[in-house]
Amino acid sequence: MNSTEPPAIEDRSIDHTADIAAIHAIIADTQTAMNTNDAELLAAPFTANASVGNAVGGVIHGHDAVLEATRRGLSGFLKDEHVRYDVTEVSFLRPDVAIARKQARATTADGTLIDTEPTMVALYVLVEEGGKWWTAARQNTLVPPAQ
Repeated sequence: MNSTEPPAIEDRSIDHTADIAAIHAIIADTQTAMNTNDAELLAAPFTANASVGNAVGGVIHGHDAVLEATRRGLSGFLKDEHVRYDVTEVSFLRPDVAIARKQARATTADGTLIDTEPTMVALYVLVEEGGKWWTAARQNTLVPPAQ
């Protein structure tokens, strides 16, 4: 390989089937937490030094700050909001480092879609530590409506 060519970083050294299921479960728990206003469930998978970029450009550092911001949001402006999250990608950079992407759509309380197209996307950086997957970083980005 030429040293000026960028490397392809992808782990294929192990079977990631269980890891993918664990990562899907984190995102499913996030959906459940949003739809039930459960801040503790939503913040549970974040590392102590996590970094979260919210959809309006703010950055929150640390598990405790993520939990506090989540409590405020879920008891305030997000209280009556409901969502559906669809995982669109999970890939592994190392055996213990993954990235995942999800799309978000607003729903009614019974799960009926309001949005036909995603209104937000999120990128997760996840790490495996002590046999468990953790969210080290998440970036939420609003998707502008089609013109």
